[in-house]
Amino acid sequence: MQDRSVRRRSRTAAAALAVASLLGTAALSGCDSGPDGTTKGAAGRKPAARPAPVWDRSPGSVAAVGDSITRGFDACSVLTDCPEVSWATGTDQVVRSLAVRLLGASGAAARSWNHAETGARIAQLPEQMALAAEEKPDLVTVMIGANDACRDSARHMTPVEDFRTSFEMSMRRLRAGAPKAQVYVSSVPDLKRLWSMGRGNPLGKQIWKLGICRSMLGDADDMGAAAVARRGSVRERVVAYNEVLREVCAKDLRCRYDGGAVFGYPFTGAQLSRWDWFHPGRDGQARLAEIAYRNVTAARPPA
Repeated sequence: MQDRSVRRRSRTAAAALAVASLLGTAALSGCDSGPDGTTKGAAGRKPAARPAPVWDRSPGSVAAVGDSITRGFDACSVLTDCPEVSWATGTDQVVRSLAVRLLGASGAAARSWNHAETGARIAQLPEQMALAAEEKPDLVTVMIGANDACRDSARHMTPVEDFRTSFEMSMRRLRAGAPKAQVYVSSVPDLKRLWSMGRGNPLGKQIWKLGICRSMLGDADDMGAAAVARRGSVRERVVAYNEVLREVCAKDLRCRYDGGAVFGYPFTGAQLSRWDWFHPGRDGQARLAEIAYRNVTAARPPA
């Protein structure tokens, strides 16, 4: 009798433990269950991931916007545009532009457009972008800002916030007409380095006196405190423009900034125009094309 009583008490205790275990499991699972019985609590939720950037490394057409550098100014003859040697869309086989590298020579001739203008500043970029959008290009290249820093005096440089407003407007104009176009944004070159490279050439300095980038190149041999400070302020403004280009581009999934590659490129006399020793010559245009091609076809954007 005693043995049976002990066995009954043991079975009762085991059953109670099993029920408690089941109730506990249900209670725990109920904390994370939704009305349909599926797990929807904190443990089941995952933060929404930001969409991965969309980037085609082999675009089929190219439109260029910007200023005199993209027009090949002073690369072939003095004070003259030479778009055939443009780093972006030129057809010159020595330069091998970005368009030639991406599309081949015949493709570059048929499926690339150059809307850049010598002397253009950022305020003219929205109109250029609208023209580029009409082409429905796969890729738009942007190089702008040198003329915003290259003014008759440093006081007249484009304010940074105005530069930002114009670039943001430019991106909106492009997106209104070509929402899926990719954008490759080049940094503004280091104008102070170009001054330091070119000022040793007597012919170049004579051309500078005609009015090229007075804020940086004026009184090229003056090393007094005021001249040094002036050149420093121009360089600082270029750095600020490049930061704007980087920040605005980063907000667009189809935009890629060069990471400051052009600004940091160590241009030498061999890469500069033999007429003004400031704009890129054929060799300089080829170096710009190399930088652009490397960044456009890279698996990841520049750091």
